[in-house]
Formats: sequence, C-alpha cells, structure tokens
Amino acid sequence: MSSSIKQIAIIGGGPAGLMAAHHLIAKGFDVHLFDAMPSLGRKFLMAGKSGMNLTHSEDLDLFLSRYGPQRDKLEKMITDFGPDQIREWASDLNVETFIGSSGRIFPTDFKAAPLLRAWLRHLRQNGLTIHVRHRWTGWTNEGALHFETPIGPFTFQAKATLLALGGISWPKLGSDGTWLPPFKTAGIDISPFKPSNCGFNVNWSGHFIERFGGSPVKSVGLKVNDRSIKGEIVITKSGVEGSAIYTQSAQLRDQFEKNGAAVLNLDLTPDRSLEKLLSGLNKPQGSKSLSTHIKRATGLSGVKAALLRECLSKEVFTNMETLAAHIKAMPLHLTGMRPIEEAISSAGGVTFEQMNTNLMVQNMPGLFLAGEMLDWDAPTGGYLLTACFALGRHAGLGLADWVTKDNT
Repeated sequence: MSSSIKQIAIIGGGPAGLMAAHHLIAKGFDVHLFDAMPSLGRKFLMAGKSGMNLTHSEDLDLFLSRYGPQRDKLEKMITDFGPDQIREWASDLNVETFIGSSGRIFPTDFKAAPLLRAWLRHLRQNGLTIHVRHRWTGWTNEGALHFETPIGPFTFQAKATLLALGGISWPKLGSDGTWLPPFKTAGIDISPFKPSNCGFNVNWSGHFIERFGGSPVKSVGLKVNDRSIKGEIVITKSGVEGSAIYTQSAQLRDQFEKNGAAVLNLDLTPDRSLEKLLSGLNKPQGSKSLSTHIKRATGLSGVKAALLRECLSKEVFTNMETLAAHIKAMPLHLTGMRPIEEAISSAGGVTFEQMNTNLMVQNMPGLFLAGEMLDWDAPTGGYLLTACFALGRHAGLGLADWVTKDNT
C-alpha cells in the first residue's frame, strides 16, 4: 500500500461502523472512528439486553427472503458475510456461539457486553483510533469533516470516509438523524424514515388494561394479509408489542399507508383445529355458565379469554360456529403505530440507487455508507444485525479498494 495513503474516517460506532473498521485495520489502514456518544455500541448493547441474538441458522434462501423488496440489494453482501461467517468472527474474538431451539444464534452467555468488550479490545490493539463525544455536523468548505466536541469545533481531513450513522429509532442511544441536514445540503436523497419492529396502538377498555396490562399472550397465531406466524405478543397500556408483532410490522405498516387502518387476526388456539374447537363448543352446556363452558371447550383462560370479551361483540357468543371461527381468527383492530422513537429499527434512508456496488455515493467520490442509514428493512431475529455487519464489511472493503486504486 502506498505511503501516500492518508487517514480513513469512520463515523458511527455501531455494528456497521465497527465491522468496517475491523476489515480496514486488517488491511493496514490508519482508521479513525468517531462517535457522538460517550461510548460505542450503545444500541448494540440495548439489543442484547434480553439475549444477544446475533444471527439465524435457517436456510440461506429463507434467510434472504426476510429482507423483502431489498433482498436483491443485500443478497451478495449477506452471502459473503452471513451467519456462518459471523460465528467465525465471534469465535476469533474468543466468543463461542450456539444455535437455540428457535434457530436463532446467540453467544453462549447470551450477553452483548463481553462480545463488545472483546471486539473493541481487538480493534484498539490492532491500531483503531477512537474519538468519542465527536458529533459530525457536515463538511467544511475545504471538504474536511467537521465535528462539535465538548471542547469546541474539530476538523479532520480524511482520504476517504465511511458513514454508519444509523436510522432514527432509539435516538437516546445515538441514532438521532442529525446527519440528515448535511445530506440534504449535499443533494443526497433520503427515503422518508418509518418505524419498523415496533408496537401498535389498540383502544383497550380501562377495565381490560387495568387487569391485563403487561401480560404476555403466549402461543398465539398472527395473520396479516396472507402471512401467518406463531409466537408471543404482549399487552401494553397503549396496545400490543412483542417479537411476533415486530415480525409482522412491515405488513401492518403497509396496511396503514394504504388504508389508514390495520387489522391483525389472532388465532388464540394455534394448536387446536377449528373442527376440534367446534366439537367442544357444541357439546351441551348443561348448568355451567357460558364462560365455564367456553373455557372447558376451548382451553382458553386468563388474558386469552379476556381478549375474546374485549374484542368480540355479545352476538358472537350466541352462535358457537361463529365463536369458533373468531377464536381462530379474532380481528384485532389497530389504531396506529407507536412513535418511531420507540421502534427497534427504522425503514427508509439513503436509497441504494445513489451508490455504486461498493456503497460509495456516486456524486461524492470517497464517501461510503453502511448500516441502518440506508433504505432497507428486516424483522428482528438476527436479520437486522446480520445485514448491518454485512453492509459494514462490504462498504469497508469497497473503501479499501477505492483508496488503494486511487493511490497506485
């Protein structure tokens, strides 16, 4: 590598920025990583609070299908650095992983912090220079990077720059969208940001939410349009959330955009057929109350039984065939999406059409982008992190190739 090659700047210390740094320092570059927060990887740590789900072990074609319309943009990057490569990377940091019963892949201790500490230690030992509390605000007239710091303005002249500044979900952790004005000034188009992997509003009655707010609804089927999954949801004061809801959030968001409303159909007995339900409900009620009869016939109790009363009209309970059909497809009318600040991730961002295949902005040579600031979407379950890792690696290697060719 030519001695005339100057310093490389990465702005954003999340998984995409760190993975870009990982591959750039491995090639011998002098890499400086900047972040506005006092420490790196804050959203990474939050994502691992309930178990660090790194990636997923399912068949690659099924895995890639999780990225919907943007699959073709991400396919090569994820094929080059997907679940197997992520496990190898973690192992190289002396963090072993395992495949859980759901197919998701976790560190053996389920924790994000030890993995992040090992990663940062590796990066520092191999030459990465880290600058925290440096908020990027754009470019100077001379093309240098401009930062605001606790001790005043700071500029940095880089040979090439990689931005991995995140979307606009969880802004308290650093992804606050302050990079949008400089991009607008530079003429880089942004597809509007939208909440993803988020909760939804429901107009619960006061009695229901007082009794069941915070309750999980386990083993339930969720159907949106023609897509059905099985999982768990959580009743909140404002509506519903949980991993199964997040998986369907893109389809529900599409419904809101098209119709101004959305309906989620819940199967409260996913392991019991309609025929078996109807057979039980049609048995003589005898002297039992209707509630007792329904509980014995369907096995529904607690929050599931309460959901029936909350969401169905009294008339439905007068016809056992109609009731059975509603238990297998109970319409839950959603009134809105939770604010993007509460969302786990965001859809929207810089469109891929403005970048070349190496993720360099076409009208700004030497500027590379990666991570959630780009226009793609995915559910939780390891898919978000995998794409961030893959995008960071790909942009980092693209930057290395561009700088090397520019100096030969």
